Amino acid sequence: MIDPAKVSCALTDLMLASHTAALEDLPQMVADHMKPTGLHDVAFFLVDMQGKVLRQVTGRGADAGDTGLELAVDSTLAGLAFQRVDLIAEPERPSSQGGRRWWVPVTDGVERLGMLRADTAQDDEATRHALRTLASMVALLLLSKRDFSDSYARLTRTAPMSVAAEMQWHLTPPSAFAGRATTLAAVSEPAYEVGGDAFDYAVSGNVLHLSVFDAMGHDARAGLTANMAVATCRNARRQGADLVQTSQAVEDALIEQFGTTRYVTGILADLDLETGRLTWINRGHHLPLILRTGRWPTELQCPPAGPMGVALELPVTVCHEQLRPGDRLVLYTDGIVEARDADGRQFGLDLFIDYLVRHHADRLTVHETLRRITHTVLDHHDGELEDDATLLLAEWRDPDQGNLTP
Repeated sequence: MIDPAKVSCALTDLMLASHTAALEDLPQMVADHMKPTGLHDVAFFLVDMQGKVLRQVTGRGADAGDTGLELAVDSTLAGLAFQRVDLIAEPERPSSQGGRRWWVPVTDGVERLGMLRADTAQDDEATRHALRTLASMVALLLLSKRDFSDSYARLTRTAPMSVAAEMQWHLTPPSAFAGRATTLAAVSEPAYEVGGDAFDYAVSGNVLHLSVFDAMGHDARAGLTANMAVATCRNARRQGADLVQTSQAVEDALIEQFGTTRYVTGILADLDLETGRLTWINRGHHLPLILRTGRWPTELQCPPAGPMGVALELPVTVCHEQLRPGDRLVLYTDGIVEARDADGRQFGLDLFIDYLVRHHADRLTVHETLRRITHTVLDHHDGELEDDATLLLAEWRDPDQGNLTP
């Protein structure tokens, strides 16, 4: 039987031992510390950037992805547990201890990092609690090594990455967030070639700041433009600038660096997490959508100002929308709706909205909805996008937030 006190002590010892460990040390370190507690054959897996495969962290170094186990998210039991963010025991395969083999999501908050595998002799609440607790500890250990580990980066990549994409992902916040009953998820494709798209979000008190940018072009210079837009936006926001002042700061920074030869379109928004009041401005970008249960999606309206960086000096209008509990706000770039199939047919706004409605009706989590929609867009274009495609979903007063962690 699993002893909670023994598990707690083992996790504490593991945390203390991990301070001077590298990513490659973690698999053996975790397995050794947990074996005396009754959790055997512990292994963990990282999900790739596009949410397609789970790749084992073996501790064998930079090329571990070539030798470790790889599991498909859409066709394995581990992948099902990942999608559902739930513990699942293999039904017909006994563990090495004659008991159960478990798959447990590894999450940082609600960002899904991967999966944990462990064998136990029993199935009871103490065992399940121990598995969840270990998965949380593994998440913290992975995050503590991620920023300085090339092995981590290699494991989560299944293709070579461009320099522009390397810059973008270095600047990008985590792909999912949950707090104050609000859930957010965002993604950019093509993950390994993204250049001119960027998303950003941050929480300050009761306000969730949101932004999506689409820079001119699809190369390293577009990446630099988008990077400057995000960095300037953060800098202005952290000095107390409002939305209009922030967008003007972005424009000024771009003109200072590039003249009027580079520009970005964008949506900048503030969501009051207490009241659901959305305040936003449109700098020449596609209009946001609202998904409301029982109603067809609504396209928000706001007079557009010019893109940032072209000095058109058009007035910037501040617009407002009152969200209802359960509403999903959708921000996106043109690469989503303008993706074309082999016959030249655009994915289009109507089809995009249709997929949003269907997945919204299924009550999938925000980040699982996002994963499936982006894969649909990629499949429509045979996996090769000609332009960057970014999608951000934020659900206010998410009724299912309790299901976002295992």
